[in-house]
Order: sequence, then structure tokens, then C-alpha cells
Amino acid sequence: MIKPKAKIQDVAAVAGVGVATVDRVLNKRPGVRQQTVARVEAALRQLNYRPDIHAARLAKGRNLRLAFVIPRGHNTFMDLLLDEVHNTAERMLHERCFIDVLFVEAFDGASVAATLNGLSEQDWDGVAVVVPDAQLVREAIDACVARGLKLVTLVSDLPSSARQHFVGIDNIAAGRVAGRLLGRFNAGRSGRIALIAGSMVLRDHMERYMGCEQVLRAEFPALTALPVIEGRDDAETTAAVARDLLLNHPDIVGIYNMGAGNRGLIRELKAARQPGQVVTIAHELTPHARQALLEGTYDAILCQDPAHEVRSAVRILQALCEDGAIVRNQERIRIEIFLKDNLP
Repeated sequence: MIKPKAKIQDVAAVAGVGVATVDRVLNKRPGVRQQTVARVEAALRQLNYRPDIHAARLAKGRNLRLAFVIPRGHNTFMDLLLDEVHNTAERMLHERCFIDVLFVEAFDGASVAATLNGLSEQDWDGVAVVVPDAQLVREAIDACVARGLKLVTLVSDLPSSARQHFVGIDNIAAGRVAGRLLGRFNAGRSGRIALIAGSMVLRDHMERYMGCEQVLRAEFPALTALPVIEGRDDAETTAAVARDLLLNHPDIVGIYNMGAGNRGLIRELKAARQPGQVVTIAHELTPHARQALLEGTYDAILCQDPAHEVRSAVRILQALCEDGAIVRNQERIRIEIFLKDNLP
């Protein structure tokens, strides 16, 4: 049976003091004798008491202001992420947690840095940001944290910065999974593997490339990875890239699309190859990628749950802002693998 969560009244009863005294100890306010502090702290440990930070915020009439910094453009996954931010913002209003979205230009480090540098600790408590890997972005993150803002990176990481947490999948592992799927699905065949990234200034795409290339090189020597080409997460650019690849390399037996632009890739695959000729692995379960999986144009889709990522970013920022606990297992973003047989 699940044990009920201890209340502040329970702590007061065990310690033999009033609720006001427990509150003083919890908030480290003066005016309590050291012996009493020791009794209260012992009761807190005994009951495994965890303060309800949301209730405390409501009681004090305090607002929590969070910003999500998201690239604008035609990336369907980012649109799904944005929808989840709006949904979560609406749900959090009753907790006096206010969430806004700030848009930046995709792949543009200067745009991201300028936005971060414009955030004031008087206006914001925490920030979740999708970042390109650039020195000026790293410096902007460090400056935000130095000003007192809590900051987490979202989807794509910048671990050398002062960011306090990353919310996203293990992208090297995702790339390795893609490489293994390409190798297994192409068992007994030899040929080339085309690699398409959105942009290599995004660490998540760079890490996916690294993971995939490592597995292909080490375990599937009959498959040769072509140099990675950028599709800029744009359908038309990705279509042009795919068209050139399929025309110039008739021995392509696999494609790994590490970013967006799937509509363009799907169109070119249908025009140039029969289903099953080119094993294709892509990311994110968008409507058009889902249909490609059902039709046999795609063989597998690696997915991260945007709803989980947004909720996780909010919970982590709340914990960082209010000295709460971060539950690591709850906040781990998992890599999901979808075939046509297990679509939700």
C-alpha cells in the first residue's frame, strides 16, 4: 500500500512544536532555538517530508515565469513541440506558472544569442532553449545563468555551457540505432548509405551522424557511408539533396535522414525507387512520416515524445527555481522505434 505523503502538520506533531515553527525551520528563518531546529529536522527525515512547492507558491502569491526559445520555420516536429508548449502553458496557469514562447531563426546562433542576452532575471525565472552549437550561444547561456536565470537546453544540447540540464534523447545512441537498423535491414547487400542532416551546427544532428557512422564502419563493412549533406530541415532543399543523391549514386541501398524535411525525401524516393529498394530511417512520427511508414517508403522511424519533453522541461525548471528535487528516471527522454506494425 502506498504511504500517504507527510504534511507539515505531521512533522509538527512528531517534533512536538507548532506548524509555524516547522515553517520557520523549512524556510531557514531566524528565531528558533538550535535544539528545536534539530528536533524538526529529525522529524523531517523520519517522515521523509517533501514540501509541496506548488502549494507554497500559491500561498505566497508568487508567480513563476518561464520562456521557451524555439526556432521558427517549417519543421513539423518543432510545430508539434510548440503545440505542446501552448497546451502545457494553459494547464499551468492555475499554479501561477506562466509560460511564453520566444521565436528565433533556425540554425542562427546570433539570433539565439541575442534573444538570450535580452532576457532579464527581473522578468524571467527559467528558460528552455533549442540551441545550435556556437560559441556566442555558449557565452549567452553562461551569461544568463550568471544573472540568476535557470536554463535547460531542449532537443539539442550544449554541454560545454553552464546550462543546468538537458531535456532530450541520447542522440549518439539514436544514431547508433539507425546504423544498426540500416545494417540489419540490408543484410547480405552491399552499397552506399546516404546521410542527410538538417544542419551540422545542431549538436543533435552531429551526434546522430557520429553514432550511425560508428556502427556502420565497425559492424557493417559492406555498407559505405557517403559524406553527410545538409537538407536545412526544409522539404524542398531535402528533396533536391535526395534527388541528386539517388541520381548520382545508383548503388544507394539506405538513407538516414537525421533531421526534418521528410516530405521532400518521401516525394523523391517515390519518384526514383520502388518500395523496399532503399532502406530509409527517419526521425519523428509526423503525419507524413507515419504515412510513408505505412506505405513502405520508410522502414523505421526513431521518435522522441515532444509532450514528454515539454512537461519535463517545465518540471525541471520548476525544481531548479524552487530548490525542488529532479526525478531522473521520470525526466529521461526515451528513444522510441516505430515500424509499420507498432504504430500508436
